[in-house]
Amino acid sequence: MQATRGTTLSFRHRGVGLIACGIAILGIGLDQLVKWASVAYLTPGQPVEVLGPLLKLNLIRNPGAAFGMGANATVVFSSFAIIALLACLGYALPRITRLWHSIALGLLMAGITGNLIDRILQPPAPLHGHVVDMFQLPNFAIFNVADMCITFAAVIIVIMSFVGDRRPEGQS
Repeated sequence: MQATRGTTLSFRHRGVGLIACGIAILGIGLDQLVKWASVAYLTPGQPVEVLGPLLKLNLIRNPGAAFGMGANATVVFSSFAIIALLACLGYALPRITRLWHSIALGLLMAGITGNLIDRILQPPAPLHGHVVDMFQLPNFAIFNVADMCITFAAVIIVIMSFVGDRRPEGQS
C-alpha cells in the first residue's frame, strides 16, 4: 500500500483504519439493533418515559432530515449519504493517521450507514425509506443511534480542531 508519494503505510496507519472500520461496524450494529427493538416493542404515538420527562422513547418514521425538514427530498438525502459514505471510504479512510481520526471517522461512517440502511430498506420504497427514530429529549428532535454517532463525530472533530494535536504523525 502507498501512503503519499512513495512512502509505505506502516502497521500503525493501517491499524487506525481498522479501528475506524471496527467502530463503524459496531455503531451500525447497535443502531440497527435499537431500531429493530424499537419497531418491535414500541407503538408509534405512545411515548414511554425512560428518565421521567428528560428522556422518552417515542417511535416515529422520519422521511426527512433533522427536525423532519425536507420530507419530500428523501431520495436527495439517500444520494447524499451514498456520496458521503463513498468519500469516507475512498478518500478519508486511506488518509487517517491518528487514533482520534479513526474514532471520528468510524462514528461518522456508522451514522451515515445506519440511516442509509433505513433509506434503502424501510418503507415506502428503496431510496425513499423513512428513518426510524426513537429517542426524545424535551424541546428537541426525535433521533436515533446513527444521529448520535454523527453528532459525536462532529464534536470530536471540532474539539480536536481547537485543542490541536501537536504530536508527530503516527502517534495516537
